[in-house]
Amino acid sequence: MSANEQTLVMIKPDGVKRHLIGQIIQRFENKGLIIKEMKTTTLSNELVAEHYAHLVQKDFFHEVSDFMTSGPSVLMILEGDNVVEMVRTLIGVTNVVKAAPGTIRGDFGNAAVYHENVIHASDSIEAAQTEIKRFFS
Repeated sequence: MSANEQTLVMIKPDGVKRHLIGQIIQRFENKGLIIKEMKTTTLSNELVAEHYAHLVQKDFFHEVSDFMTSGPSVLMILEGDNVVEMVRTLIGVTNVVKAAPGTIRGDFGNAAVYHENVIHASDSIEAAQTEIKRFFS
């Protein structure tokens, strides 16, 4: 991929509350990724429902929504060669219990609360394009 490949990364409210922003950003910068845009915002219920549309019908969605709207998140557009794949490797798998030590979720995720996994990142170039438009329109 080209050097201008972009992805969306969101440090979720638990990462913000636990003062992990700097440590997380440092990991991306250490890999040579460029922050093209960054902002802090508290997500609305509507935006959470749009972003997690695949979960809206699940019994636990209200917990996810309450968590995601509980405080500010940091949203970033990261850019670099193979940025989607690189970021996915750095953050680790969604389930923090299975996330490898050394990954963001493996090091900082809360094993007691499944959806408190500190970070979201786009899982494909197509998803990145959609999510960047959603959060940086």
